[in-house]
Amino acid sequence: MSFSFTPEQKQTALWCVLGLALLILILLLGPILMPFIVAAILAYILNPWVDRLCALQLKGIHLPRSLAATLLIVLVIMLILAMVLVMTPILQKQIPQLQDQIPRFFDKANELLGPMLGKLGIHIQLDSAGIKDMITKQLDTSGDEIGKAVLASIRVGGTAVLGMVANLMLIPIVLFYLLLDWHPLMDRLENFIPRRWVGSVKSGASEVDSILAQYLRGQIMVMVVLAIYYSGALAIAGFDLALPVGIITGFLVFIPYLGFGLGLALALIGAFLQFDGFHGLISVAIIYGVGQVLESFILTPRLVGERIGLHPLTVIFALLAFGQLFGFIGILVALPTSAILAVAAKHLRIAYLNSSVYRQS
Repeated sequence: MSFSFTPEQKQTALWCVLGLALLILILLLGPILMPFIVAAILAYILNPWVDRLCALQLKGIHLPRSLAATLLIVLVIMLILAMVLVMTPILQKQIPQLQDQIPRFFDKANELLGPMLGKLGIHIQLDSAGIKDMITKQLDTSGDEIGKAVLASIRVGGTAVLGMVANLMLIPIVLFYLLLDWHPLMDRLENFIPRRWVGSVKSGASEVDSILAQYLRGQIMVMVVLAIYYSGALAIAGFDLALPVGIITGFLVFIPYLGFGLGLALALIGAFLQFDGFHGLISVAIIYGVGQVLESFILTPRLVGERIGLHPLTVIFALLAFGQLFGFIGILVALPTSAILAVAAKHLRIAYLNSSVYRQS
C-alpha cells in the first residue's frame, strides 16, 4: 500500500517543517533576543504617538518620522533616568535604616514566638545583641570584600557584563529603526500571508491589536495612579520606606498577582520592623485592601476594560511558562503573547466546529 502526496501537501509539509525550525531557532537564541523583544514592545506602544507627531503641522511643515521617533525615544530614556535618579538617593538613605532595624526584628520575634514555643516545651532565645554585633562587624568589613568580589566578577564575567551593556545600548537603536520602518515592515509581513488567508489573518490581527492597545496603554495609566496612591497612603501612615515601596508596588502591577504580592510583602516587612504593636500591619492591610479594590473595581474597568479576558489559572500558567522559557523578558511578554494565542485558539475552535471532522457522525 503506497501513499502519494499532492504538490500542495508537500509544500504545506515543507512550510510546517520550516516554521518548526524557526521556532526552535528562536528558543535557542532566546538570550540575545532581549533587546529586539523589548524594542518591539516599545515600538508597538510608541508607534501611534509617532504617527500623531508626524500628522502635526508646525508652521505648515510636517515633522519627519525620523525626528518624531528620535524625540519619543529621548523622552522615554529621560523618564527612565529620572526614575533611577529619584529612587537611588532614597534607597541609599533608607536601606541603612532597614539594616539598623534588623536587630529589632529578632527582639520582636523573641517576644512573640518565645511564649508560644515555651508552651510547647521548646525554649529558643535569639541573641539579638550578638546578631547586631555580627552584622555591624560584617558591614564594617564588607566594603573591601564587596570591592574585591566585584573586581573578581568583572574579571571572570567581563564578557557577560559587556554583553548586558551592549544589549541595553542596542535597545534604542533597534527601537529607532522599528519606529522608522513600522508601516513598511507591517506591509512586508502581510505579503508573506497566503492570499486565501489574508482576510481572516487581518481580522484576527485587528482583534489582537484592539486587545493589546487597550491593555498596554490602559495598564500604564493604572500603574502610575497606583504608584501615586500607594506612595501617598504609606507616607500618610508614617512609613519610612513609603516612596520606594509605593513605586515598586505600583509599577509591578503589570505582573498579575506577583507584583501586588511582592509589594504587599515589602510593606508588611517594613511595618513589622518599624512599628511597635500591630497598628503598622493593620495600616498595611487597609492600604493594600483599598488599593486592590481601587484597581479591580475602578481603575481597571475604566482604563483597561476587560483586559485580555484570560482565566486566572491561564494567567498564572502563562507567567510560569514564559518565565521558564525566556526569563524576565518572558514574564513581560507572557500576557500579550497569551492574548494572541487566545485569539488564535478561538478562531481554530470555530474552524474545528465547522469542519467535517467534527460534524461527521
